This record gives sequence, C-alpha cells and structure tokens, in this order.
Amino acid sequence: MNLSEAIGFSLQALKANRLRTFLTALGLIIGNASVILVVTISLASKDLILDQIRGVGSNLVYAYYQGGGQETAKIQADFVKLSDVQAIRDRLANEIVAATAVMTSHDRIVVNGKVRELTVNGVDDQYPIVRPLVILQGRSLDASDVALRGRVAMLTDKLAVRIFGSQHAAIGQSIKISQLQFTVIGTFREKTTTFGQGEINDETVLIPITVMKYFVQYENIEPVYIQVRDAANVPTITQTVGSILESRHRPGAKYEVQNLVAILETAGTIATVLTLVLILVSAIALLISGIGIMNIMLVTVTERTREIGLRMAVGASRREVLLQFLVEAVVMSVVGGALGIVIGVALPLSVPLFTNQIKVPVSPISVLVAFAVSFAVGVGFGLLPARRAARLNPTEALRYE
Repeated sequence: MNLSEAIGFSLQALKANRLRTFLTALGLIIGNASVILVVTISLASKDLILDQIRGVGSNLVYAYYQGGGQETAKIQADFVKLSDVQAIRDRLANEIVAATAVMTSHDRIVVNGKVRELTVNGVDDQYPIVRPLVILQGRSLDASDVALRGRVAMLTDKLAVRIFGSQHAAIGQSIKISQLQFTVIGTFREKTTTFGQGEINDETVLIPITVMKYFVQYENIEPVYIQVRDAANVPTITQTVGSILESRHRPGAKYEVQNLVAILETAGTIATVLTLVLILVSAIALLISGIGIMNIMLVTVTERTREIGLRMAVGASRREVLLQFLVEAVVMSVVGGALGIVIGVALPLSVPLFTNQIKVPVSPISVLVAFAVSFAVGVGFGLLPARRAARLNPTEALRYE
C-alpha cells in the first residue's frame, strides 16, 4: 500500500464517521484560527500604538526648564528663550528638520453668555512641521505672520464650532485675545491626539509667538520641540540640546530633555510580551485538540480491531497498518487546521468591508506556523494510536468482539 492508497482509505474511514471527525477536528479549527487572529490582532494593535506615538512628532526631542535657582531673578534668567531656540537651529542645522518654540498663556472669552477659558499658544511657522497638525479650514501660520507680528489666529476645530457655529464660518472672523482683535485664518486638529497632555486641548488658539511675547511677563519657552532628521541620531541630539541649554545659562540651571525613543521601545516590548502570552494560550488550545485526536484515534483502533486483524490476515504489514492510522490522524488535523487557517485569514481580510480606519495585516509567518503545527499535531498525537494498531496480534484481532 502506497501513500496515495493510505490517504484514500483514511478519507473513507473519516467519511464513515463525519460527525466524530468534525468534532475532533473542531479543536484544531479553533486553535489555528485563534493563532492567526492573535498574531494579526497583536501586529495591528502594535502598529496602531506605535503609529499613535510617532504621530505626536516624528523623531521628536523636547526640552524645558526644570529648575535650579532660589532667587527669582536667577530663575527668570534661566528660562528657555527664543535666542536659545535659534542657537539650537544654528548648531544643529544639518542634523534636524526643524526646531520650534511654544509659549503658553491663558485667556477668557464669552461664548453664548458663558465665560470660557482658552489656552493660547504662541508658536512660529515651524510648529506645524514639528508637531503634525491637520489643517481643516483656511491656512496655517507662515513666516511673514511671525516676522510682521500679524494679529492672526488659528482655532481648534471644536473651539471654532463652539464660537462661530462651524469651522468654515470661523474663517475671517475676529476673536479678542488679551484685549486685541485677531483674525481667524485657519482651523486645525492634532494629527494624533495627546488627550490634553500636551500644550493643545479642545479649546486652544495659536498665535504668532512674536505677538505672544507682549502678553506674558517673562519670556519662557516651554517646551522647545526639535524634529531630528535621522532617527538614529535622536539620542545624540537629545544630549546635545541639553548641553546647548546648559552652556547658555548659569551653572546649576537644570533642563529636562527627552525623546520618544524610550516610550516607543517600552510600547514595542509590551506588545511583544502580550503577543507571546496570547500565542501561548492558543498553543494550549492546539495541545488540547491534539490530545482529543489521540483519544479518538485510540477509540477508533479499538473499534476497528477486527478490521485490522483482517487486513493483516490478507497480507498487510505492520508498517502499512501504522501508515494508514497515522495518515488518518494527519489528514484529520491538516484538514481541521486548513479550515482554521481559512477562518483566521478571512476575518482580518473582511475588516476593510466595514471600516477603512484600521489596517489589519495578516502575517504569512503565522499561517505557515499554524499549518506546520497542524501537521505536527497529527503526527505527534497520531503516532501512539497507529503504533498500537500495528502491534495487534492478527489472530487475536480476528477473534475480537
């Protein structure tokens, strides 16, 4: 009996007990589908988390004054100034894309009879480059607005709707900030929301930093953002920015300089650990299904003892009997595994039919691993029943009732 004949006999035997075959293979169907789905979901969630972090700013380094003085005059002198930002630009011109300054204040306006507190950020024309903003209506601040101290402003999308009814209606309207009228030139939102943890919240106004200087008592840049050209240089640039700030201020002044590298690495590590844990859970499901296949095959050997004895009596060798039962186990596991793979791949591929907001990548490696595991389960857990069938004594098998 060759392999093709063994597969033919195995399919006949499995068809004779279709319900039992399906229930036995069900564990592998669920296990393989779960392996692919777990890996797919893990990859998608990992990419989503990392993209959200990167979306705050590509290769971002940020710095701000931490402290280090006791006398008020010295503390004020230690604040990061616009001249410090320009020094960073000059020193790192070939290694960074842009450096921008943020100066923050607060103001109040009356909207529909209610007083609302606004966050007012003074920024320059490089701010939208370093901190990705989505311009929804109008335009962003440009170099001439900053150089000419233009009384222009950009509003967050939600603030524009609350004050003027819609974003489109806000363009060209006036808003009073610190007793001065500013013309609204655009509306925006963060490309990746920071949930109010950054300098932008739902009710934020952006104005030229050159105008903002006249609204605050002290010039204090907090923070200064730097977008590094090459991700590999982020750690070096982080140290250099700290050195530049410290060298331009009195000894003892401390500046916090951070980047997103550590956050990205931590998020990647957490995602990897989570993936391994979920894969382990799926592997347990496959192990349980393999044990189920072994139990059913042992029962099958017992039920077909007379058939085994008859085959041996007409000339079948022990090797051929072993091959037949081993092939049955492998066919059952591979078919069940293939159905599980189809289900596991079909679900992620159907996501675009419902939403285009989430990309769900299917890992080819997970498909190969799932198929290999199915085959290994069939061989590993089918070997014991097959060997038991092959070791039966033909005479005793024929007399078995």
